[in-house]
Amino acid sequence: MAKKSPFDSSPRGIVGAECTVDNEIPNMSEKEEAFKPSIHGASKEGKRERAFELSLPALVTGMDALENRFREKTQITSISSEEAIVRLRSQVLTGAKLDISLDIPKTLILENGLKLHLTGTVLVTQPNSPPNGKKQLVSLRLDKKFKLLPIPPSIN
Repeated sequence: MAKKSPFDSSPRGIVGAECTVDNEIPNMSEKEEAFKPSIHGASKEGKRERAFELSLPALVTGMDALENRFREKTQITSISSEEAIVRLRSQVLTGAKLDISLDIPKTLILENGLKLHLTGTVLVTQPNSPPNGKKQLVSLRLDKKFKLLPIPPSIN
């Protein structure tokens, strides 16, 4: 049997590792408390992504519940790498594909604004959600593909 390297990070090398007094490396075979990261701002407990609650202007297009094409200006209320939440007047069904175009304003760090184009599938709708009873709250599962385009600076 070959001698184990002290740098072997394979499961075989980790299980067989022993602590020595000289280098004070902890015994990796001892049971340790599970690491539980803190996710401040996450939309659901246990998620490993951060959701940002913000209000950005958005243009949402897609097919409504009556299979009519719609185009609606609204605001995004929350977004993460996997999900987005918007309020829509148009009634949409679970499973519908929607296109979202977000205007990201310029900031101290971002010299020019950006336009972000996303697509997603409707996961959940809550009709007549407060504070505006005429709009439904729509939760979308975002596709992994997106387009990020620069907005040319306005000439004043």
